[in-house]
Amino acid sequence: MAGSRAANLAWLLKEFSDRLASVFETMAGERPSTAHAPGHALSAAGAGGLLWRQPFTGVPGPLWISSPEPDWTLSAQQILRAAGMEDADRETLESTYIETIGQALGGLAQSISLRLGREVTPAAGEKVASVEGEVGWIALELTFAGGVATIYAGPDAQFIDALTAVEEAGDVAEEEAPEGAGEGASKTFDLLLDVEMPVSVSFGRAKVPLKDVLKLTTGSIVELNRSLIEPVEVIVNNCVIARGEVVVVEGNFGVRIQHVVSRRERLRTLN
Repeated sequence: MAGSRAANLAWLLKEFSDRLASVFETMAGERPSTAHAPGHALSAAGAGGLLWRQPFTGVPGPLWISSPEPDWTLSAQQILRAAGMEDADRETLESTYIETIGQALGGLAQSISLRLGREVTPAAGEKVASVEGEVGWIALELTFAGGVATIYAGPDAQFIDALTAVEEAGDVAEEEAPEGAGEGASKTFDLLLDVEMPVSVSFGRAKVPLKDVLKLTTGSIVELNRSLIEPVEVIVNNCVIARGEVVVVEGNFGVRIQHVVSRRERLRTLN
């Protein structure tokens, strides 16, 4: 079990560092190189830095993120400079760093969902003063053109135990399964994976009287039921499956997924 637990810890933190690097690549235009090293003493990870506690729905125990102020400040500056902001105040730097971490944690939740076979989403995180419980820290070194920033990440012991328990249960099920069982279902599912589905993005909706529709001309404005700061909806086969923010990728519009809706909510959104 110890080996499996260590493997899951390594997978979790590698997945988080990859997601974090992708967020920086998207928001700052530069993908930092990443390196992992065992975390130092707990005091070294949390002392004088910004400590973030991130729980998830569907997984017990939080994930802790910590970074000394010079490091999280450097991280935020990479993004703000790309946006043309050279001299940002501390509050702006901090909110930018937290937003970046939040984006990476959202992507991490998707990876965990696939690994566990059930939906996992980030719950409301918060800044805290100290760590609770048993935490296995690792240092993530992000190397930018302008310097190196270290971010410490550490999942609660219950968090890793949940991943390990699912993995071991899968191994037992595989051993007990009769030879040839489920082959037909597997082949059918493989065929379905190649089916192309139409994906659309909804910026909002509006109900307009017919008399006003008839008055529409070039230059007319139709007001939608969604403000600029609200996320757009990603729709597959007339069903809302996720919500996110509009981004630009190599000159094309795209959507960065921020929230994957639950099965119950998907049924409610069917047209």
